[in-house]
Amino acid sequence: MIFILEDEHAIRELIEYALNTHSLESKGFATPRAFFETLNALSEDCMPELILLDMMLPEQDGIEVLKILKKKQSTKHIPVILLTAKSSELDKVYGLNMGADDYVTKPFGVLELLARINALLRRTRGLSLDEYSFQEITLNPKTRIVSSNGVPINLTHKEFEMLMLFLANPHLVFTREQLLESIWGSEFQTRTVDVHINTLRTKLGESGKYIQTVRGVGYKIAQI
Repeated sequence: MIFILEDEHAIRELIEYALNTHSLESKGFATPRAFFETLNALSEDCMPELILLDMMLPEQDGIEVLKILKKKQSTKHIPVILLTAKSSELDKVYGLNMGADDYVTKPFGVLELLARINALLRRTRGLSLDEYSFQEITLNPKTRIVSSNGVPINLTHKEFEMLMLFLANPHLVFTREQLLESIWGSEFQTRTVDVHINTLRTKLGESGKYIQTVRGVGYKIAQI
């Protein structure tokens, strides 16, 4: 469960929708009072896995809420991502020094937020980043070994980087433009992405089916 403390209704609903559609259960709150009423009623083993915390709130600002969370024995371990309209380096450093684990500057892209959430959850769940896996596909970033059903697969550098991006963000849809920018840079055409996707699927064999086309948008890795 992910708690969202954000007073702007439209932003809160957008985040909840994005999380829920990517199999991340969430609950939103408009005020610190409502947030703490729910949080304080929970037993320690039912606490949220992560908190998204807006810095500019009614009643109390986000930093005050963060201080309370980090002082309490039952909540000090919960990772926090700050949602902030403040873009200065000092504001960001201050939030991190107060105990936040990460921050996202408004206006933010949903894909960026989801990627940061997934990265933080992987760390806090104790999952090793030495290896990524999805179904029968495994990828080791250090040895650069990829296998499917235990059979090694030889990938080019770009194919490897693309597969690792998908495995690090399962179920997350990437547009062609995002894949292009992340892996190749802007000097290439989006057709380059389609060609590499087709080659990657072929090399993965039966497991290639997990790299799905989202019509009119881009690609994702997900179960059929």
